[in-house]
Amino acid sequence: MRNVLVTGGSRGLGLGIARVLLASGFQVIALARQQGDQLPALRTQLTPAEIDALHFRAFDLTNIAAIPTLVKSLSREFGPFYGLVNNAALGTSGILANMPDATIDRLVRLNVTSPLTLTKHVVRSMMTGSGGRIVNISSVVSTTGYNGLSVYSATKASLTGFTRSLARELGPLGITVNAVAPGFIDTEMTHDLTPAQRAQIARRSALHRMPDIADIAHAVDFLFSDKARNITGTTTTVDAGNTA
Repeated sequence: MRNVLVTGGSRGLGLGIARVLLASGFQVIALARQQGDQLPALRTQLTPAEIDALHFRAFDLTNIAAIPTLVKSLSREFGPFYGLVNNAALGTSGILANMPDATIDRLVRLNVTSPLTLTKHVVRSMMTGSGGRIVNISSVVSTTGYNGLSVYSATKASLTGFTRSLARELGPLGITVNAVAPGFIDTEMTHDLTPAQRAQIARRSALHRMPDIADIAHAVDFLFSDKARNITGTTTTVDAGNTA
């Protein structure tokens, strides 16, 4: 069974991705600071085989110095990794001029430094296997912009460049690297949106609706499948046509 590490995998989008990958036959290690109540609730809906294939490990990804030890420990426990989904992120909003430096530093640390460092060490584990998949969760605001999300947008834009260059580095090893850029979906990151803002987003979308977690999860699942074996260095937008 192929091992996949999903960061931020205990709730929201990360948990949705974990669920779909489990259904596709992967062994999923969900990584997050705490388990919460959404992951145990999911276990009650899984098949016995899926329950056995779902694992949770608590870890604070802002602790960059501890990432190498974490990956070594997980590799010893589960074996080499086949896949990595860099999903964990902070979506803190705020006007740049008023945002505390500590908040900016935390956003960059979790949204940029952490996935780069984690990928570096997971890739070393992937090299012992045959091929692999890396999917970085970006955002449409990395290209469109959005008022009050300048720092968040900058961190997500960095993942796009990271995806393109890393795809070239890892291509000779048979490892694909792609990004998925969701539009606004119903997660904790979008809870600050007012009903009027949600209606406006849906209205300006080609399909006149907002995508949901399952839409993003299925895009990730496709990129992990053999059908996507020759897709690398790309960003797949899933936003119901908001940026069409």
